Amino acid sequence: MFGGINQMFNWMSDHPDFGKLLLRLTFGGLLLFHGEFKVMHGVDWIAHMLAVKGMPGFIAYGAYIGEIVAPVMVIIGLMTRPAAFIIAVNMVVATLLVKMGAVWHRTDVGAWSLETEALYLLGALAIMFLGAGKYTLVRDSRLQ
Repeated sequence: MFGGINQMFNWMSDHPDFGKLLLRLTFGGLLLFHGEFKVMHGVDWIAHMLAVKGMPGFIAYGAYIGEIVAPVMVIIGLMTRPAAFIIAVNMVVATLLVKMGAVWHRTDVGAWSLETEALYLLGALAIMFLGAGKYTLVRDSRLQ
């Protein structure tokens, strides 16, 4: 019985390229909200946090690359793996700047305080390892 149910689900959902597209669209689309916030409010607050930690403030402009340019590249399938890597690096830097003290904390509902950051980091790594799949706006496989 369970084997038949499993076979039915395998038959219905064995579409890895569609799964890659869904992951890319969801991940990139949600990350664009973070980038839009940076466009509307600037990155001076990030530059200040960097300066407090003794790092140059111009690094803050990397948030535009990691939260606007790279997600758009992931969505359309242009250089998907390098773009996902950039997002992963961006998430590591953002986490170290903003939430490093929360590694062992939990929220009021019992969730890990860094679960959103972890989801974005591991999602970026998953996209990096999976690649774009066949559903992209970029037809040249060397540029996917």
